[in-house]
Amino acid sequence: METSQKDTTVNLSQLLTHWQGHRSLTRRVIDAFPDDKLFSHSIGGMRTFGELAMELNRMGANGAHGIATGEWKDVKDLPGADGIDFSPTTKEGVLRIWDWSTEYINTIWPQVGPGRLQEPEKAYGQWEGPVWWQLFYFIDNEIHHRGQGYVYLRSLGIEPPPFWDR
Repeated sequence: METSQKDTTVNLSQLLTHWQGHRSLTRRVIDAFPDDKLFSHSIGGMRTFGELAMELNRMGANGAHGIATGEWKDVKDLPGADGIDFSPTTKEGVLRIWDWSTEYINTIWPQVGPGRLQEPEKAYGQWEGPVWWQLFYFIDNEIHHRGQGYVYLRSLGIEPPPFWDR
């Protein structure tokens, strides 16, 4: 059976589902941390998982916004971000931003136009490449940091969520 190019292309909806699957798993990793360890536990001088989760929080919603609009803003400057504490010190605060970001991504994603992923972009005025490359970086960075979270959880005697359950 012949396969056409149309049959092998991943569409924007599938990319969003893939990204949000990773975000869902990362959220479960954040939630698995004891409240008193999220911002205090580290190994070998690495940042705490609370700090890593906040790095991811500073990339999700505004990354989707940049992909959709070409405007690379700080997450605090996005529509609907008023009143959100972007310097949380608790798991509840980190998850509140995570959940808001997840919803924002779902809301802005339909604005990603056809062909947008192939366009060159200089994200945040620094990182230049096609838009698909920017998106893949956001996902790869999240997977990397989530792996650190798995190591931290195991060092605390906590079984992390199954990595394949996205």
